[in-house]
Amino acid sequence: MTTSPRIGIAGITGRLGALCAEEAGDSLAGGLSRHADAARSITTNPAELATRCDVIIDVSHASTAATHAEAFTAAKCPWVLGTTGLDATAQAAVSEAAKHIPVLQAANFSPALTLFLELAKQLGAGLPGYDAEIVEIHHRQKVDAPSGTALAIGRAVAEGRNVAFEDVARLDQNGARPDSAIGFASLRGGQIIGEHDLLFMAADEQITLSHRALDRRVFARGALMAARWLAHQPPGLYGMADVLRRKD
Repeated sequence: MTTSPRIGIAGITGRLGALCAEEAGDSLAGGLSRHADAARSITTNPAELATRCDVIIDVSHASTAATHAEAFTAAKCPWVLGTTGLDATAQAAVSEAAKHIPVLQAANFSPALTLFLELAKQLGAGLPGYDAEIVEIHHRQKVDAPSGTALAIGRAVAEGRNVAFEDVARLDQNGARPDSAIGFASLRGGQIIGEHDLLFMAADEQITLSHRALDRRVFARGALMAARWLAHQPPGLYGMADVLRRKD
């Protein structure tokens, strides 16, 4: 019987981090937050957390990614990164870390959304002349827009079309629509967990892929699935699709 890995949560006091901690149960080795809490094994030092974990789920903030990359690499601790909105410097740090430790980076831990991305890629390839638009809705507290998941959907469409995402992404919807664009629309309000629609539109037909998150626990359970899988992998940069394909 395989022993469950000791799991640390970076961002443990946030909404998703707290749910990850609950789902981890007896496997929880501690957490990382801006305020230490010895009674709950919460530290402010990423290197300290890494020394007592077999894998860390990071749902903290984009500004911490580079620091976490350095600390987790030094401790040889596998890293499940769910933080979005990383800049080029932070992303470079993640890629460098993946040369030394297993890193799983995902904008969304939902198994269904992971398959959504696969379908987005297929539709992008099969419907090259159709207008592609992505509409996402989240709670009013969400900072980044478009969401990391929406951007991941757009990247999947671009990959299917064999074009550079940066060349076709249209984040500013003012003006006439270019033929090759992948457009984005972001709405914020209330406490909506997350809704994503991908539309392919032509003059005579339309197809829409939709995903609705009904309970934030779906992300926590997906993150735990990823962590338990990643703890036994060699160094490299992985995604949720790897977890669903290779549950060894």
